[in-house]
Amino acid sequence: MRPDNLRGGLFVAALAAAALLASCASDAPTQAEIEAARLAAEIAARTPPPIALNQSVAEAAAVYVAFTRDMAALEGGFTDPAQIQDALRRGSAYDPGQISRGLVAYGSILALQSPEFVAGVRSVAVDRATRARLVADIVADPAYAATLPGADAAAGLVMSTLADDINALARAADSIENDAYAIQARYDPRRSWAISEVRDREGRLEAAKASSGRSMLPPAEEASRLFAAAHSGGGALAVSGGPRKPPYPPAVVNALALAALAALGSGGENARANTDALQFDRVSQGCLGMSKLNLFQCLAASRPNYEDMFCLGRHVVRDLATCSRGAAMPAPIVTVSDVTPTGPAPRAPEPIIITPIPVPAAPEPSTAPAPRPVPSITERLNAQPERSTPE
Repeated sequence: MRPDNLRGGLFVAALAAAALLASCASDAPTQAEIEAARLAAEIAARTPPPIALNQSVAEAAAVYVAFTRDMAALEGGFTDPAQIQDALRRGSAYDPGQISRGLVAYGSILALQSPEFVAGVRSVAVDRATRARLVADIVADPAYAATLPGADAAAGLVMSTLADDINALARAADSIENDAYAIQARYDPRRSWAISEVRDREGRLEAAKASSGRSMLPPAEEASRLFAAAHSGGGALAVSGGPRKPPYPPAVVNALALAALAALGSGGENARANTDALQFDRVSQGCLGMSKLNLFQCLAASRPNYEDMFCLGRHVVRDLATCSRGAAMPAPIVTVSDVTPTGPAPRAPEPIIITPIPVPAAPEPSTAPAPRPVPSITERLNAQPERSTPE
């Protein structure tokens, strides 16, 4: 290389090195920038992440809401056997475990409608470490969520809203069962087909059993609505209810725990194991499972169409209300106060003399027949109706 070219190359390299050093010097953070970055990191650590609840919880809740409100819309006044069978097909086509999980999932989204609870849970998580411990405590013991600030307000929303839906189911059951009684009367114009035998009795029983094992698909619009409400921070659903003090039923406890995890940003798609576990409720699942067995027995014994109406009202609609109430509503509590003595100290008890009482002679055996037990409502309805020609 020629010397002048060499000197030129060295000069260019020196300029590049100087520029690099200058840029490094200018990129060096100032003390103010270091402090600002520290404060920003501290604030970020103290700020909880956004509410996070995975899509499967919203879908489970949508199944529960859609099914229970469909059943609550049923009422007496069926005009032909086809209407009864259509309602039975809809009513029997549910998996007890899926409805049970949906009950808790829906309760968690209702709990997230309480701004007091959402803000209260997030206020306790002062930093990442505290938030991690709080999540671990809730996973280990879901009842811990019921002790967090605002839990009573959230529980009030959950139990009040579920009570409204349960009462609607009970009214529908009353309507259907009362119609099953009314339609047997001679003056009811529907009597002609009401006392006729159900067509394809075995087929409709097997269809009810088969549909009970299939999972119900969540309505997309309802699932989307509930998913958005869960992430709103409160107030997206038109629900109301005053605060409720503990103790809470297990389904409500799990709903509060699920909502608390979501409020801490720990109920998202990567937390499915925790959110799935919290949706399990032994009370409602066992009750709904027994209801299904009762429904199958009722359909197996039912012959005239009006008895299928009774099976629908009692072992679909009413049992759904009963099982939901037993899982989500508190049982009555009776307390007895302690006895406080107000008089002088009691004296030692005096001896009690027991005088033997002669044993009366055994009565002569009666020849009258023992009275027959009064048949239950189900037995009366499942008894063979008269087969005379309807008037």
